[in-house]
Order: sequence, then structure tokens, then C-alpha cells
Amino acid sequence: MKVMNMVQAINDALDIKMGEDNSIVVYGEDVGVEGGVFRVTENLQNKYGEARCFDTPLAESAIMGTAVGMCAAGLRPVIEIQFCGFMYPAMNQLISHATRLHNRTRGRYKVPMVIRLPYGGGINALELHSESMEAVYGHIPGLKVVIPSTPYDAKGLLISAIESDDLILFMEPKRIYRAIKQEVPEEKFSIPLGKAKVLSEGTDVTVVAFGAMIREVQKAMVMAKQAGISVELIDLRSVYPIDKETIAKSVKKTGRVITVAEGPVSFGIGAEITALVNEHSFLSLEAPPKRVQGFDVIVPLPKGEHHYMISPEKIFYEIERTVNY
Repeated sequence: MKVMNMVQAINDALDIKMGEDNSIVVYGEDVGVEGGVFRVTENLQNKYGEARCFDTPLAESAIMGTAVGMCAAGLRPVIEIQFCGFMYPAMNQLISHATRLHNRTRGRYKVPMVIRLPYGGGINALELHSESMEAVYGHIPGLKVVIPSTPYDAKGLLISAIESDDLILFMEPKRIYRAIKQEVPEEKFSIPLGKAKVLSEGTDVTVVAFGAMIREVQKAMVMAKQAGISVELIDLRSVYPIDKETIAKSVKKTGRVITVAEGPVSFGIGAEITALVNEHSFLSLEAPPKRVQGFDVIVPLPKGEHHYMISPEKIFYEIERTVNY
């Protein structure tokens, strides 16, 4: 075991897989020489050469499009779109080609591509650098969306994503890139995709979250415990596919559910989970499901960002209100 932050864990996963499989190529803006703006791909070019880890022009559509061609040629690209807000120019290639190639060719071609995408706010960044658009990507057929919340999960989930023959968007909560350290196995290991994890068992209310919001919920749980409220916390790990069974089982036990996500509240992940709860656990509910999410606005610039971000106090307020409904 080795103590790692999320940056180190992701780098370790990439290193392990590149060492195992020569068909894996890693590229994106500043990914090669500099090792990425967050240094996630540091030293990979030195170790594996410019043919397998390289820089690209500032052209997200080209990054995505060339990856589709690489998949058709038998390679397994792991591309980086530098920030979530930079993904928009690549959407045509993603939706029109990457997600459709397998179906278009009736299974003749696979798309074993991983798209690494740092996302989220909380770092006082510029416009287009703090988006949380996971709900948009979760609505695209043919695309799986994976979001780790810890260094351990980041390594295990990324290894599974790279080994999968499916197209996977691997969204990385940059707010906690270096904020959390934990022991992570140095050897290769994997975590199944599409399977949520119950981080804390409780009896009064189920809270479902993912990514950087897990840490905020855990802070709110300290306040809840002091108020005598028992919270069951579920880490989705995968936004799509959603682990319906784990959520339904928990809500049937607690009778209450709150979803926490950073993105805009309307048409978000919380709305989807609320619909699933109503379909599968409605008769167990003792209070209406509650969504704790961002406002339906563009993420504010640094001076106003704190008004947008989800705080532990806001989460606790909704926990207490739901339990006392």
C-alpha cells in the first residue's frame, strides 16, 4: 500500500495499463511534455515515448475525432479534455461518431476509448473551467459516465474503464485532486463499473452523492450525528449506469432520500434518482425526495462562486428538514 492523492492514483493507473498494453495511447492538450495542467500524466511521455503519450493542438473536436479513428484501427486511446467546459467543441464527434460507431457497424467495430474530463468548481477558476455537466453526458446513449470520489476509487475505476471495450467518460473532481490522501494498493486492481458503494450505513435518511460532494456530505453527517440523525451515504461511482438496486434497497430501509450534486438542479442526476425512487420504492417513502444541487445558472466567476457551491450546512439543513417532515 502507498499513500496517494487522486492525481497520483490516476497517474499510477495509467502507468500500469500502458506498461501492460502497447495499444494504449494517452494524449490531449499539454498532456505530454508538461504532464497535463494538473500533472496527472507526468513522466508518462518520458517512460513510454512520444508515440504513446503526446500533446495536441487546442482542438477538442480533433482530439475526439482522432480517438474514434484510433479505435477503428485497433488502438485503445485515453484522451484528456482539459476542462469540462472545453468539451463542447468535441460534442459533435462524441455524439455523431464515438457513441455510434459500434451500433453503426453492427458490432464490427468497438470503441474502447476513455475520455478523462476534470470537472467541477471550488477552485476559483475562470469561465468554462468549473462546469459540472454530468447529467448532459448521462443522457447520451452509448456513453458510460464514471466519477470517483477517492484516490482508491480513482485508480480501481480507471483501470476498469481502460480495460472495458465500451466508450467511457471518466469525470475527475479536480477540487479534490490533492485534497484527499489515502492508502492505495501499488499493484493493479479494479472496481466494477456501474456498482455504487454504501459508505456509511444509517436508518433515518439515505443521501446519494458522487465525486467531490461525498466529502461535503460527510461533513454534514457530523452535524447530523450531533442532532441524533442516522444517515446512510451512497457513493454512486457511476452516474450512468446508475445502480438502481443499491439505492432502492437503502430507501426501503430509511424511507427518505436526498440527492446531492454540484450541477444545475433542473433535469439533473437528482431528478433521475428521484424518478427511480418513485418507481421502485414509492410505498416506502415517509417524506418527499429532496434534491440539493446547484442553481440553474452559469457557474459564477471566482468572486461569486461560493454562493453557488454546495456547503455542508446546506446539506444538513435539508437532512434535518427531510427527517422532520
